[in-house]
Amino acid sequence: MAQATSTRPIYLDHHATTPVDPRVLGQMYPYFSQYFGNPGSDHAYGIEAGCAIERARQQVAAALQAREDEIIFTSGGTEANNLAIAGVAERYGEQRRHMITCQTEHMAVLNVCRELERQGWGVTYLSVDEQGCLDLEDLRRAITAETTLISIMAANNEIGVLAPLAEIGEIAHAHNVLFHTDATQAAGLLSLDVRAMQIDLLTLSAHKVYGPKGVGALYVRKTPPPGLLVPQVRGGGHERGLRSGTLNVPGIVGLGEALGIAVNEQKCDTTRLRDLRDRLWDGLSASITGIVRNGHPTKCLPNNLNVAIPGVDAQNMLALLRPTVALSTGSACHTFTREPSHVILALGKSPEHARCTLRMGLGRFTTVQEIADAVHQISSAVSQLRG
Repeated sequence: MAQATSTRPIYLDHHATTPVDPRVLGQMYPYFSQYFGNPGSDHAYGIEAGCAIERARQQVAAALQAREDEIIFTSGGTEANNLAIAGVAERYGEQRRHMITCQTEHMAVLNVCRELERQGWGVTYLSVDEQGCLDLEDLRRAITAETTLISIMAANNEIGVLAPLAEIGEIAHAHNVLFHTDATQAAGLLSLDVRAMQIDLLTLSAHKVYGPKGVGALYVRKTPPPGLLVPQVRGGGHERGLRSGTLNVPGIVGLGEALGIAVNEQKCDTTRLRDLRDRLWDGLSASITGIVRNGHPTKCLPNNLNVAIPGVDAQNMLALLRPTVALSTGSACHTFTREPSHVILALGKSPEHARCTLRMGLGRFTTVQEIADAVHQISSAVSQLRG
């Protein structure tokens, strides 16, 4: 699994993906070959699969304090973000054509916003301070009579900074604006209550919470017809007509089980991860001269550590560490461009600073010994590159 062995490097890239928890895999397994029915079929096999889908829907809804009929299953977080933003735009675009997001959002949000701009929408990209925090007064000033949607991620996927969701929801609803949040990194580590936080749309992804890849969910606040969204994938009218296509039964079972476990173990997991993260930071800062932490030291995910090491190119670090430690320079979805992280640049940092940045994400199976070993390996690599 995630533990290092004599042949496997220490895994510190849990923001990119997580291993499937054996408990989750155990629940999924029968739905590949034993209970393999299509939930759209009206016979015993289909009914079995349909019941499994609804159990998972209950688990996801419970994790968000939502209603079961407000959960739409998708192929992952990217599709859910596209459905949320493009679906709202198509529904309300004849009335109001302005939305607000943030410069540090995931590309699954930013690229949808850029497409809307090409279609004539106005999009405001809010800036952040040097620690990655949003100014709520900037948000208030950005809202106009044309604003339809605010999309702000719950926790940043590179620097782990948390958004004040309840405050944003309050501002949005006070101005009759919809609020969407990408919670793919926050789920399982933060308590999410869509009612209390006044969230209209929320994105989840199974593979960030020790579930399988290729499945996610979108919470869509229940409203009278015509609803909040226009479907972006059309077909047989599955998922309340919002996302057509044969449902991924094993994946959805895995998503439900993974979220259920994460919620039940959240308090214990977050305490342990915060302790491990602090051990990692203390060890690195004591052994590497000039190392700098990116993001906010307390308003952040408990398993995130993003650092810049002056004078050390991050790509060279990754190459040197590849046999021993698996980490990244930023979002796995943005790796192949080799451009400096847009998140680090948004903090007001230079491209040179961004190119010296490493992202470390700790997980459920990370051990104290692995943290000690990672500190040694990273420190040794820095010494070698600087030397």
